[in-house]
Amino acid sequence: MIMGCVFSLPEDRLVTIDSAQTTRETSFIDKMKKTGKNIVVFYGSQTGTAEEFSNRLAKDAHRYGMKGMSADPEEYDMSELSRLPEIENSLAIFCMATYGEGDPTDNSQDFYDWLQEGDADFTGVKYTVFALGNKTYEHYNAMGKYVDQRLAELGAQRIFDLGMGDDDGNLEEDFVSWREQFWPAVCEHFGVEATGEESSIRQYELKVHSDLNMNKIYTGELGRLKSFENQKPPFDSKNPFLAPVTVNRKLNKAGDRHLMHLELDITGSKIRYESGDHVAVYPINDSVIVNRIGEVLGVDLDTVISLNNLDEESNKKHPFPCPTTYRTALTHYLDITNPPRTNVLYELAQYATDPTEQENMRKMASSSPEGKALYQSWVLDSCRNILAILEDFPSLRPPIDHLCELLPRLQARYYSIASSSKVHPDSIHICAVVVEYETKTGRVNKGVATNWLKSKMPTDNGHKATVPMYIRKSQFRLPFKSSNPVIMVGPGTGIAPFMGFVQERGWLKEQGKEVGETVLYYGCRHKNEDFLYQEELDEFEKTGVLTALNVAFSRDQADKVYVQHLLKKNKEAVWRLVHTDNAHIYICGDARNMARDVQNAFYEIAEELGGLSRAQAVDYIKKLMTKGRYSQDVWS
Repeated sequence: MIMGCVFSLPEDRLVTIDSAQTTRETSFIDKMKKTGKNIVVFYGSQTGTAEEFSNRLAKDAHRYGMKGMSADPEEYDMSELSRLPEIENSLAIFCMATYGEGDPTDNSQDFYDWLQEGDADFTGVKYTVFALGNKTYEHYNAMGKYVDQRLAELGAQRIFDLGMGDDDGNLEEDFVSWREQFWPAVCEHFGVEATGEESSIRQYELKVHSDLNMNKIYTGELGRLKSFENQKPPFDSKNPFLAPVTVNRKLNKAGDRHLMHLELDITGSKIRYESGDHVAVYPINDSVIVNRIGEVLGVDLDTVISLNNLDEESNKKHPFPCPTTYRTALTHYLDITNPPRTNVLYELAQYATDPTEQENMRKMASSSPEGKALYQSWVLDSCRNILAILEDFPSLRPPIDHLCELLPRLQARYYSIASSSKVHPDSIHICAVVVEYETKTGRVNKGVATNWLKSKMPTDNGHKATVPMYIRKSQFRLPFKSSNPVIMVGPGTGIAPFMGFVQERGWLKEQGKEVGETVLYYGCRHKNEDFLYQEELDEFEKTGVLTALNVAFSRDQADKVYVQHLLKKNKEAVWRLVHTDNAHIYICGDARNMARDVQNAFYEIAEELGGLSRAQAVDYIKKLMTKGRYSQDVWS
């Protein structure tokens, strides 16, 4: 997860309520034939980015005299892929994100399972894959690589090389560069030429409602209208539960950061969770930014509108729940705080009346080296959100409906649950750090979710503060046998899932179960400032639930001390637990540096005490991963 940037989920799907209505067709081939499409772009998306890229590619097709549609593999019968050659000059593009530890995204899980089991014959099917991932993760772009390789094994013809997008670097640039080479290759393959139509094509048309009943207007719900007033289980990403906040306290005693502990009440919701799962919360944007966008564009934000898809055959009737107001869209549904991607700049450029501003916007959206450099420095490095761009390009005053069409959806944020359901069956605990920083332009950027959570006090003028949430299952699990020892490494807010693990080990002990050694490596800056959960951890150590509590205070002495230094200091005990006692290792926190440094520490311990070469040590840890004895819950 990128600080100040986004985690997100697939868009709304339309659900047919009346069972008498015809159910949605699951044949994408029939749909393509009916609507004259010859390119289908499937997306595996967890955070909305792959879906966004897939929409952009589907839109691109029209510039080359072809017609494309974007499709969610979860909504269609993917075995129909073998029928694609029935359509002339047809092509399947896959934008596949990897989630977690090399896993498919939720919406492509069934497709992945089917590809693994299946023995389909894809002879004559032409395809290409663009993969979205993050280099700091162990299984970089695993899903994209797998789909690319598997389709070829099943006889499909790859017409352009696998694209590799790295979110640790510049995912947007990786995509734009790949796309610039991809389309000419497609033209050459099919013998078509670009139509030269560079104009912006609207996907949705605006309808302003003047006399609509207020009960018909969405006010922030994600699926069913009025689902926030009339809550019905089961709760999931389309139907989140409004959980009351019962505790919101600051964890750190001093320092300039704000670390917080929240408790969400799930009584009566039928929501079940396990230690190690993630809680997803849907935040809302800062009203100051929303109001300022309305001011700059001179718009009445309380206008009730719908944006209706011009392609009537599309499954996606609206870009966000409609009818609604511009205020609700900008507050609940749209991402207004992340730096906009280049396609947004490209489409909005036409509205800049100053030729220099228009040229700069087009340049940043181009694939020229100076354009890319300008986008990197002026947008990304300067952390300019859409409001900052409107303020710094005074002649840019787009129609607000077009802006709403182009902005990506505001996404759910995931937090590792900091409690055990054995001890807290009706409560979910969150541990988070409030994100706030000054940008190069002197503006203060605030993390959407953490600042919103910080303001959620248990009772607000007699009203209960609530948080829309649901659970996402994870693979981060305590050993099945409680007698297995565990080594947990979680500096900073990486402590979160281990609070749940330790609570659970304590509970198992109380039940009279045999519980193995429970060892924690935790790290923070200063003992007297940001030692999170110090009282609780000391108590766990005193009662013997924690066999060993090792804490690295990085800034309390001249030389910085981190968790990996403590692991190496205790190498004999660590190696005994891992090699002799079958310990399970868990790492939670920062992927970019900490997780890699900790993994290197384990390599070094295996080399030194196991007498292994570096290659053997790497293989040793890899085997632990395969056996589920080395698990990571990391973000970047």
